[in-house]
Amino acid sequence: MDYVFVKDSDGYVFKKLESEISPDEKIISEKEYMKISGLASYEKKFGHGGARENAGRKQKFALPLKFQIRVTKEEKDFIAYAREHNLNYSALMQM
Repeated sequence: MDYVFVKDSDGYVFKKLESEISPDEKIISEKEYMKISGLASYEKKFGHGGARENAGRKQKFALPLKFQIRVTKEEKDFIAYAREHNLNYSALMQM
């Protein structure tokens, strides 16, 4: 099943299955479809990321992920102590 680009008698363009084409529709090229539908100018102007300029998620390659945990002051102190003294959590739980 191949998709083709068609133009109807009113001048509207569509992407349809080849088996669904009606007699009043004419097959056109992809380039002509892009031009008539306005997608070519849209891609040239906006690229990716939405309809507005600078819309969408910003790409952050240099910044590492930051993890955030919510703990009490005592828990935070214990985690710092465990890291400093290389405590093995699995060994502590076996006792």
